[in-house]
Amino acid sequence: MILEHIASPADVKELTVPQLKELCGDLRRFLVESVARTGGHLASNLGAVELTVALHRTYDTSRDRLVFDVGHQCYVHKALTGRRGMFDALRQLGGLSGFPKPEESVHDAFVAGHASNSVSVALGMARARTLSGQDYSVAALIGDGALTGGLAYEGLSDAGASGEPMVVILNDNGMSIDPNVGGVADHLSRLRLRPGYYQFKKGYHAGMNRLPGGRTLYQFNHRVKSSIKRSIYPCSMFEDMGFTYLGPIDGHNVEQLCTTLAWARELGCPVLLHVQTKKGKGYAPAERQPERSHGVGPFDPKKGFVSAQKVDFSYIFGHELVELAGRDRRICAVTAAMGEGTGLQEFSAAWPKRFFDVGIAEGHAVTMAAGMAKQGMTPVFAVYSTFLQRGFDMLLHDVALQGLHVVLAVDRAGLVGADGPTHHGCQDVGYLTQIPGMTVLCPACYGELREMLRAALAMDGPVAVRYPRGTEGRQYTDWRGESASVLRQGRDATLVSYGVMTDELLSAAKTLAEGGFEAEVIKLHRIAPLDPEPVLDSVRRTGRLLVLEDCNENGSIGQQLAAALAQAGVKAEQVSLLNLKQSFAPQGTVAQLRRLMGIDAEAVVHAFSGAEPRS
Repeated sequence: MILEHIASPADVKELTVPQLKELCGDLRRFLVESVARTGGHLASNLGAVELTVALHRTYDTSRDRLVFDVGHQCYVHKALTGRRGMFDALRQLGGLSGFPKPEESVHDAFVAGHASNSVSVALGMARARTLSGQDYSVAALIGDGALTGGLAYEGLSDAGASGEPMVVILNDNGMSIDPNVGGVADHLSRLRLRPGYYQFKKGYHAGMNRLPGGRTLYQFNHRVKSSIKRSIYPCSMFEDMGFTYLGPIDGHNVEQLCTTLAWARELGCPVLLHVQTKKGKGYAPAERQPERSHGVGPFDPKKGFVSAQKVDFSYIFGHELVELAGRDRRICAVTAAMGEGTGLQEFSAAWPKRFFDVGIAEGHAVTMAAGMAKQGMTPVFAVYSTFLQRGFDMLLHDVALQGLHVVLAVDRAGLVGADGPTHHGCQDVGYLTQIPGMTVLCPACYGELREMLRAALAMDGPVAVRYPRGTEGRQYTDWRGESASVLRQGRDATLVSYGVMTDELLSAAKTLAEGGFEAEVIKLHRIAPLDPEPVLDSVRRTGRLLVLEDCNENGSIGQQLAAALAQAGVKAEQVSLLNLKQSFAPQGTVAQLRRLMGIDAEAVVHAFSGAEPRS
């Protein structure tokens, strides 16, 4: 197996073309076996094998800058850059990240996890190179799904006009997590119909370079041709932006990829290389179900993926919204390329005319929802917490400023686990609760999610219902609209949290009681607008306050309650805020991360280790 002899990209450069093809087969087998053990992103990596091998054949990523967009397809890159032996700990606590991570390797140029930023990053690096007089190449790898994000076009427009030598590689597999939408997808489909254009262009360029003065003549002819072409018929949108467009080419022909990448690099101008790949390539179950194999848990490679409907918060939300939409024709569902991930597949089937997938465009989704709300509809935007932050300005300017009734179903709130710091939903508490007029509800179980979703749809103004990834823990009594509930009486301390983190408080209170320390547990149902009175009343009796959260400290509910104590003149001998402080939580299981970050039941118990019970 050739892969066993690849310790660094330098070894890839020494291989013959037949050996490169063999290496690609080895890499596919390695990917399937590795991801089957740990879980991870499979289909996108299988589709990018030949492209990644060709990139490392062409570039020296220890010096040249290869910028990934999203980063789902970086596993092959990691395997070729000395990290193949770390895949047993992929996406695990202290193990190999599932995304590019510069602290992990010099070969990882930039952090990735969110979409559409690679071109902007690459242009910044190219301009830094020019300004500093250095000599290295810059390439951005972006998928067709990421082209639905507006930031991609801001970057492309500037990069094309800049004249900076750089290569943008469009990995076009025609398949994002959910089906691609919009005019860009249609345009790429048309481009796929003319691969002969690339072959002619390549031959013409090579022939002109062999002639005396041919390079100068080629450049002159290119300018004349472009002018005539623009006057006769619409040009490729990438050429209109200032790029030299190459493609589309076969993304699984490693020899052609190596040749074309080398040529693109030598052109010395902004180049867009259009590469066609097949998501899940080489593993039949992934080819049949590319959307199912995007992100997978551990599985049996011989059996493939077992499709089973899992009941979790996302499923409960989607199922309940279908029922509610049947009673109210104003209810619409909006997603940003995460229809299945947010539980909306049932809604899209039941109410297709009221289901809108806008692609990777969270800012647009928020503003479109504002327009719908302004005209009397009730839009529900289902979005992961980590991606909602991309629409913060739109929430302020387009929704809240006018008090529009847009409902946010904030999925994956709090710690999410193996995807790590780029995907944890630990920022929304800080910014959502600061938006004037915003209501934020926090269910801790499925029953509360149903009740709070119904309530959110009946409210006025912007409303967010935030809930975690995964399944419910403890089941709580029916919610009837109150801001908070006392779940356990106590005289010695007041413990406060919201959502599923409340489970940790109840466990801690039970342990403390075994030592004679009786803690009062308060569950906040609504964190904006925050009602501090139930907490203040409790602290007046107990004299101690602890607030437990899986968000960062600045802007946290704990800080807001501590301020309320001070403003009300309530004296407390102990105020403990257990949260993520000002750090980014790493990857790992949620239980591991809670323990590591000091926000589990054990940490709550420890906070009162020296406290004496009141007589």
